[in-house]
Amino acid sequence: MFGTMQRGCSSCVDFGMRQSPSTQKWPSLTKAPRFPICQPKPFKQLFEAAGLRDVDVRGIEVPTVFKNFDDYWSPFLGGQGPAPSYAMSLSEEHRDALGEKIRAGLPFATDGSIPLVARAWAVKGIAN
Repeated sequence: MFGTMQRGCSSCVDFGMRQSPSTQKWPSLTKAPRFPICQPKPFKQLFEAAGLRDVDVRGIEVPTVFKNFDDYWSPFLGGQGPAPSYAMSLSEEHRDALGEKIRAGLPFATDGSIPLVARAWAVKGIAN
């Protein structure tokens, strides 16, 4: 038999990668967040609505440097997950156009690498 969980923890990936701290943030391709729950305030509200107290939300950031655009873009061509599945559902012409639009918005370093910061939100709280 399982006991009542007294403390809990969860996380949510924020798909809005940003440039490294030494550079400015870069805009996403859309104005509205795709996963609005994956932001500190709504994530905290979700856990409070579930009855947890002393809810704390913190960002976990990990530097993510891609060697070049091919290193960044190749996972999108694998067809695994929502974004790659969408990319692979496009005609080759439209997929190439999507790749060029994404390329134009990326923060390339002088050596051709792409320094980004991946972020996930972690939440913890105490069950009543």
